[in-house]
Amino acid sequence: MDPQGVFCPNTDCPARGQIRQGNIGVHSQKERRYICHVCEKTFVESRGTPLYRLHHEAELFFTVVTLLAHGCPLQAVVAAYQLDERTVADWQARAGQHSQAVHEHLVEQPRDLGHVQADEIRAKLQGMVVWVAMAIMVGTRLWLGGVVSPHRDEALVTRLMAKVRACALARPLLICVDGFAG
Repeated sequence: MDPQGVFCPNTDCPARGQIRQGNIGVHSQKERRYICHVCEKTFVESRGTPLYRLHHEAELFFTVVTLLAHGCPLQAVVAAYQLDERTVADWQARAGQHSQAVHEHLVEQPRDLGHVQADEIRAKLQGMVVWVAMAIMVGTRLWLGGVVSPHRDEALVTRLMAKVRACALARPLLICVDGFAG
């Protein structure tokens, strides 16, 4: 356990979000708990991660989420690992929420985008068709974001451009699309 790379998750703590300041110590090695010396609150190592209060092994969680991310049907995961369907759905939601938070924190920061390419694809799912619109920064191939909609329309493009705007400095942008009028 390394308290140097950890910050206090207490929203009322004046030291919240500060790392490498010496305000965090190890409270219990066995229980993997830290203590904030400013607010005196303790917290578990997995606080703020999808593993928080997980009652299964972390390796199983990562295996299941990886299978779901690669398109494995939820029912197949349930059958293969003898898990409850609600548990697998919860793990999928946890991973998605955490991924979205990480994306917002790391990618949706003002930057000079320069050249952005946007495109959409039609995806067939069980019993329905959806449109997935995506945008990337050409210079670095940084994926700026994507949105999903049952219709290929102006609303889809508007939501995607809102994601691009969240990543852009207030400068002129060159946005290339394939000629779609929306």
